[in-house]
Amino acid sequence: MSKEKIEIGEQSKPRFEFRTFGQNFDEIHKRMARLSVPVPEKVWERHSDEIYIMSRTNDINNTKIRNGKMDIKTFVKTVEGLEQWNPLMKGEFPMPANVLLNEVFPAFQVEIPALTKEAYTYEEFMQMIQNHSDLQAVRVHKQRFGYMVNDTICEYGVVLINGARVVTINTESTETEDIRKTIADIGAEGLENINYLQAIKRVIGMIGKPLANE
Repeated sequence: MSKEKIEIGEQSKPRFEFRTFGQNFDEIHKRMARLSVPVPEKVWERHSDEIYIMSRTNDINNTKIRNGKMDIKTFVKTVEGLEQWNPLMKGEFPMPANVLLNEVFPAFQVEIPALTKEAYTYEEFMQMIQNHSDLQAVRVHKQRFGYMVNDTICEYGVVLINGARVVTINTESTETEDIRKTIADIGAEGLENINYLQAIKRVIGMIGKPLANE
């Protein structure tokens, strides 16, 4: 059975991912860049500003807001140390109260605040987050550099988490063997697989663990 051809910057069937965060991945980045085949110019370098909603009681649903749109992904399974995530919901503001009640707050796995309006603006939603003892909004700026190694989509990123600078590398594909080969080729073997949820929680002190090479 032939492998699915994945295109960088495009959607495909659910992928597996290895990602980690630390303070310095210069050598890994150098190898990733040299091993990469040419990639579309649109993914050479990308910048984005996002808000992640962290929940003390949730480690399986990843919620972020970018350009006024909410995106929630949910953890599916781990295979050979690689994580698979699927889309759970997408929404825009103003957001209907029934969506907050039935989809958004259940994803946080926290007590749901009283909802007295039919819909909520972005500002009203963020006020609810600020007022909730188990939730925290975190500002994240990403500068991402895209590559393609062994038919896997790769990335080196400089990430500011509430202003704290960390770096990240990742490789993702629908094929776990290709990811494992890429991890070996770029010199990332032995590094802990740390997703965005875990990395942000460690930086803001919600989890008492270090990043990969601190």
